[in-house]
Amino acid sequence: MPSLSVTLCRLLSLMLCFTLVVPGWAADPSRHPRPPALQTAGPWYSGHVQGIAVDRKGGYIYYSFTNLLAKYDFHGRLIGTLRGWSGHLGDLDFNPADGKVYGSLEYGKEDAFYIAVIDGARLDRVGMTMGEADMMRAIYLAEVTKDYAADLDGEGKVTEDASSDHRYGCSGIDGVSFGPAFGRIDGPQYLTVAYGIYGDKMRTDNDHQILLQYDIGEWDALAKPIDENMLHHSGPATMRGKYFVRTGNTRYGVQNLAYDPTLHRWFMGVYQGNKPVWPNYLLFAVDGHGAPILSDLIGVRGRDGAKWEKGLLLPLAPEGLHDTQTGIRGWNQKADVGFQPLGDGLYYLVQNAGAKGRQSAEISLMRWTGDPSRPFEPAASR
Repeated sequence: MPSLSVTLCRLLSLMLCFTLVVPGWAADPSRHPRPPALQTAGPWYSGHVQGIAVDRKGGYIYYSFTNLLAKYDFHGRLIGTLRGWSGHLGDLDFNPADGKVYGSLEYGKEDAFYIAVIDGARLDRVGMTMGEADMMRAIYLAEVTKDYAADLDGEGKVTEDASSDHRYGCSGIDGVSFGPAFGRIDGPQYLTVAYGIYGDKMRTDNDHQILLQYDIGEWDALAKPIDENMLHHSGPATMRGKYFVRTGNTRYGVQNLAYDPTLHRWFMGVYQGNKPVWPNYLLFAVDGHGAPILSDLIGVRGRDGAKWEKGLLLPLAPEGLHDTQTGIRGWNQKADVGFQPLGDGLYYLVQNAGAKGRQSAEISLMRWTGDPSRPFEPAASR
């Protein structure tokens, strides 16, 4: 029979081995459950999947299906669903600081744009609605409405399409993510929300992605439930900053925004643009180290005699495919319906499946490769 010291050594060896095989979850499996390599959510009678949020500590994945929020655990069990809004729920992110899910919520016809704040811990059964148990509150974003509802041609009305109105081609909002201040890779976490941008090929003022960054420290006092009969305008009076990223036009702007703490990048998944002068990549990344610089917003007409308007420009990361004509970098990687870094060099990429009225989401655990032509591979392939 082996001695106690030999037995302890064997146990320690096994623990060390497990830690090497499963980094990031082995030290305390009960605190950080291991995420699944694959998971399917749905099918649901809903819009298509817009984005996901992952609660690593709790072991849950939240899916936005436009007019439905679904919560699953890491074992694939459905925990609960939330409905009750007629607006467009877009991309999501989970805030470990307060345990809540944040998502973009649009009421475009009413010129009202919000960040929905959802108490995920209370989402514990199928069929819940946003009004019960104070499940969902919302923060109004006045800056978005100002740009969306801009009457640029002075006709006294704002057209619903992209032909002449909407400053910068703003079509609303979609991508959301928590991360540090631009130009930093540490420090306080802020909420960043990305504009949707109309894909109008005839305009020149819609070739930048636009990111608003907010300090949510005072948001608890501002958040109010949504009453669709009388939409509220309770939200922050100011932003921490408004930033621009020159990528070329994309259809409906940044669909998925995600800060990656491993690579220190702000990834932006988009629907492919169709202006032939641009490379029209599917995925871009802002360099987290790059400080914003006040520069010309090429294509956006200036005022008071200035050729171009000025704004705070953020640099793209010096990685990926490189278009020599425009200098733009990016990847031909689908990331428009769900993209979520998990840390430790792991990511969830989402594929949408199904037809109208019967929608599913399929997520895959991936690992970063650094290859410009194939930036991700299945995590299980190594």
